[in-house]
Amino acid sequence: MIPALVWPVVEFLGGTYHWQTIGQEHLDRLAEARRPFILAFWHGRILSNMLYFRDRGIVALISENFDGEWITEVCRHFGFRAIRGSTSRGGARALVQMKRELARGHSVLVTPDGPRGPARVAQPGAVWLAGASGCPILPVRAEARRHRTARSWDRHQVPSPGATVTIVIGPPIDVPPDADDATLEAKRLELENSLNAPVRV
Repeated sequence: MIPALVWPVVEFLGGTYHWQTIGQEHLDRLAEARRPFILAFWHGRILSNMLYFRDRGIVALISENFDGEWITEVCRHFGFRAIRGSTSRGGARALVQMKRELARGHSVLVTPDGPRGPARVAQPGAVWLAGASGCPILPVRAEARRHRTARSWDRHQVPSPGATVTIVIGPPIDVPPDADDATLEAKRLELENSLNAPVRV
């Protein structure tokens, strides 16, 4: 019953938001080149980004725990497909599945600090996937001028009705297929720093 209760509320809220986008050119260039990408944003910004990137056929990596069950159903309502797995359960299998989706031309979604944190610290999965697939990571930040912050580990942000939500799309991050450990760590830090950069709202 949780999805049936959640998605109408999210749909209503989304219909009241005002969107401001910075860096749209990065997304447009990937679309023009028909190049799939690895969409990456923090776990605490799922709501805003799910609404912004809805109905694009993006494949989302969603954890296999109880929360993942209802989140999967909510995401499907907004046009996402799901692969189940996380850094703690089924992670390697899920990354292989996501690599296959990218090879088929489908963009995928990861929250680099999910499913349990630490918050705003990028785990290496997205960087590994970029190197293995040859597809770039597209880092995205979202901030609302008026919002509520949940008392969860990820400090999830829920924009208030009628809020202006700023979406910042950063430059794509490419990872060489033959990257050594030092390069992979540098790319992980590049992703983390990009997602932690301040957003003016």
